[in-house]
Amino acid sequence: MALTSEAKTAIMAEFKLHDSDTGSPEVQVALITQRIKDITEHLKIHKKDFHTRRGLLKLIGKRRRLLDYIQKEDVTRYRKLIQALGLRK
Repeated sequence: MALTSEAKTAIMAEFKLHDSDTGSPEVQVALITQRIKDITEHLKIHKKDFHTRRGLLKLIGKRRRLLDYIQKEDVTRYRKLIQALGLRK
């Protein structure tokens, strides 16, 4: 269920703000979004896995807080990010 290093590198390359960027909020949100998608697929198969469901809810809250921070700092970056990731809001 964990992201492979190749997948992480590809996501970082797409959402980085500069060459050595690995921890900007945009990159973090993109990585969390991919983990959320993977866990959602897992829960479609394993409907009674409540421990994983709790982890999913924690990840969703973390992503929401990061998105709120980005929106507070720069609305255009926020809109560009949610459009690129295909998120609602």
